[in-house]
Amino acid sequence: MKFHEPKNLALLNSLIITGSYIMLFFLSVGIIFTGALSNIYAYITLIITSIVLFIITFFIFRYTLEKFIYSKIRLIYKSIHSVKTGKKEQPYNQQAGNLMDHVQKEVENWESEKQREIEQLNLLSQYRRDFVGNVAHELKTPLFNIQGYVSTLLDGGLEDPTINREYLKRTEKSIERLAKILEDLDEISQLESGHMKLKITRFNIVSLTREVTESLEMKAQKHEIQFVLNDPGKPLMVEGDKDKIRQVLTNIIDNSIRYGNQEIGRTKISFYDMGENFLVEVTDNGIGIDSGDLVRVFDRFYRTDRGRNATKKGKGLGLAIVKHIVEAHQQTINVRSTIGVGTTFGFTLKKAS
Repeated sequence: MKFHEPKNLALLNSLIITGSYIMLFFLSVGIIFTGALSNIYAYITLIITSIVLFIITFFIFRYTLEKFIYSKIRLIYKSIHSVKTGKKEQPYNQQAGNLMDHVQKEVENWESEKQREIEQLNLLSQYRRDFVGNVAHELKTPLFNIQGYVSTLLDGGLEDPTINREYLKRTEKSIERLAKILEDLDEISQLESGHMKLKITRFNIVSLTREVTESLEMKAQKHEIQFVLNDPGKPLMVEGDKDKIRQVLTNIIDNSIRYGNQEIGRTKISFYDMGENFLVEVTDNGIGIDSGDLVRVFDRFYRTDRGRNATKKGKGLGLAIVKHIVEAHQQTINVRSTIGVGTTFGFTLKKAS
C-alpha cells in the first residue's frame, strides 16, 4: 500500500484517530464509570461512535489532502512538465494516486538534466576561455612583429638602405599573416552560420587530388616527403563545391607534410567506394597524435604539444575550416592516429548521379 496517496493517507490517519478514540473510551469508562463496560449499550455506543468518527475523519482528511495539498503538488508538477516540454499549457493529465511517484521521478530527471546542462555550460565556458586566449596569442605574434619593425624604421632604420627594405618586407609578411588569420576566422563564422553558399558542381576527385599534390610538390620535396597517389585508374565523379574541396585537400595534405616523417616521409592518398559516397583518406607516417588530442584536432586554434614542438608554423585554423566545409556538404570527416606511426584523415563525398 502506498501511504503517500490521498485515499491511503486519509485511511491511515482515520484508523489512528479511531483507534486512539477506542483506547481512550475504554480507559475513561473503566476509570470514571466503573462497571459500565459490562453494559452492552456501552459497546453499541462505542461501535456507532467509532464508525461515525472513522467516516467523518476519513472524508475530512481525503478532501483536505486532495483539494489543498495535492492541488498544489499538481500545479508544481504541471509547471515542471511544462518547462521541460517548453509548452505554456499543460495537456498532461495525471491521477492523484500516482502523482507523488511522478513528481519525484520528474524532479529527479529534471535535476539530472540540469546537472548535465551545467556541466555542458562549464565545458563551453572553458572552450570560450581557451578560444579567446588562443586568438589573442595568434594575433599577438604578427602584431608585435609589425610593431618591432616599424619602431626600428622610425628609430633611424628608414634611412638605412640595408635595413629599410628588408624590414618593410618582414612587416608585409606579418600583415599578410594577420590578414589570413582574420580571413580564416571570417570563413569559419560564415560556415557555422550557414551564410556561405556552396557552388555544387560535378567533378573528378582523383584529378583534383592530383592537382593539389602537384601544387604542393616543391614543399613536399623540401621536407623530403614523397606523395603516393593510389590512382583507381578511372574517374571518380563526386558532387560538391570544387574550390572548397580543393581547400580541404590542401589543408590536410599540407598538414601531412608539416608533421610528416622528416627522414623517410610519405603521404599516401587513397580512395574507397562506400556505396552512395566515396571515401578519401590521407595517411602520413609522421609523429602521430595522442589519443587525448584526437577529439580536439578540429577545434579552432588547437595545436597538440607534439605539433607545437615539431613546427612553429600553422595557425590551428586549417582543420577547423576543413571540418566545417565537409559538414556543410552533409558529409563526415574522421581521424585516427598512432604515436610514432602516423595519422590518417578521411572524409566522404557524395557520388555524382
